[in-house]
Amino acid sequence: MAGPGPGRGPSLSRTLLLWVLLPQLVLWMAGGVAAYRFAAGYANEAIDSSLLQASRSLARQLKPIGTGLLIDFPKAAQDILEADPADPLLYRVSQPPGLFILGNPGLPPPPLLPGQALPLGQPYFYDAQLPLAGREEQRVRVVALHLSLGEAVDGRPQTLLVQVARSHANREQLAQRILVDMLLPLSSLILLMTLIVWLGIRAGLAPLTRLRQQVEGRAPADLAPLQLDSAPRELWSLAGAINTLLAEVQRSVEAQKRFIGDAAHQLRTPLAGLKSQTELALQSASDPDLRARLQRVHEGATRSAHLVSQLLTLARAEPGGASLPQRRPVELLAMARQLTAELVPRALRAGIDLGLDETALAPVRVQGEELLLREALSNLIDNALRYAGPGAAVTVGVQVADGWACLSVEDNGPGLAEADRERVFGRFVRATEAGNGCGLGLAIVKEIVERHDGQVSLEPVEPQGLRVRIRLPLAHEH
Repeated sequence: MAGPGPGRGPSLSRTLLLWVLLPQLVLWMAGGVAAYRFAAGYANEAIDSSLLQASRSLARQLKPIGTGLLIDFPKAAQDILEADPADPLLYRVSQPPGLFILGNPGLPPPPLLPGQALPLGQPYFYDAQLPLAGREEQRVRVVALHLSLGEAVDGRPQTLLVQVARSHANREQLAQRILVDMLLPLSSLILLMTLIVWLGIRAGLAPLTRLRQQVEGRAPADLAPLQLDSAPRELWSLAGAINTLLAEVQRSVEAQKRFIGDAAHQLRTPLAGLKSQTELALQSASDPDLRARLQRVHEGATRSAHLVSQLLTLARAEPGGASLPQRRPVELLAMARQLTAELVPRALRAGIDLGLDETALAPVRVQGEELLLREALSNLIDNALRYAGPGAAVTVGVQVADGWACLSVEDNGPGLAEADRERVFGRFVRATEAGNGCGLGLAIVKEIVERHDGQVSLEPVEPQGLRVRIRLPLAHEH
């Protein structure tokens, strides 16, 4: 099973932020629940205190006289109890075991167990449901105060039950206000802490970002070790492993280049000698069969010498090959004019019209290494002379287009099929059996152009033919 692709793995900063903020969120919710309970408890205490005070005040208005009861409850006292029409105090005065005397008869009695009695003089708080006419039941908080009337009747003590109640709505509103007053600063603190944590995570992961940029921003040929000066200790092992891998890759690439270069150099001398010997043998041979065999040997030696030369150029142009000298301004128009003039005799021998289209009116300069750029253009012209065919026309062009310096080689030969235009940039790939090429010319061009931060493309020409275009960054004028 394939592992997660790029961009599919979890974000380290998001993971850290989640693991830091998730406990805070849980604590915030737990704190909210605890704050609500505390707020409800404080509200209960405040309301219970007011209910107890009201019940004692109401009890003081009830005075025993002999075996009777004097109720000193003027209209002003009733108005005080009912001062808040939105949340009035409900009261009930009764004489156990059920004799109603005064107040709201629907106020429920205390929920006592069978045989349980209220202690005299001690308040008893409880929650109850008060039925309302045509409406749902109302939850109320009630205090019951069981008082003695003093004188006994027929040997039985006379008692009085005073109940005062208030709706739960007032308590809930008070609890919600306390909760809001507590959670608003707490929420602001959590948000501020989240911002601080996020900034801290970004600052903490900044060395990792810089380490990633060192890897992402470098050229393919740059195998220099990563800088560990600013890396945290936790990244030293990772960066050290990457540096070890880069060093191994560097040694492997250098060994491969040395092998190619050494082998090519060792082959050049005997191949040059073989060509010279076959040329001398061809001049002195008179037997037609022998001359045909010598001609094939000479062509093979020529092709092998060309292949060795191309391999040397490829080894020099590849990333990791010979280091690129200090880049200097290269005037493309002058270079193209000189190279075209040098190859005109070869074009004439092949029956091809080779010319230069000097579209650029001013010098076209790029920053680069002139020998490699000259080799790239030489390979393009060489390919055109090999495959365009006798009677064809090959035109070398230099111009500036869309902010790029453009080198082009155009011919009106058979051209290339669309399916082959990308494939021929591979090594040892030939799109035709014609000619005696080795399939390295366009691969070398691509390596050189990419080493100079440029682009190379193949374009069809109407009615027939092929145009190879190289685009290079223009040199900045100082």
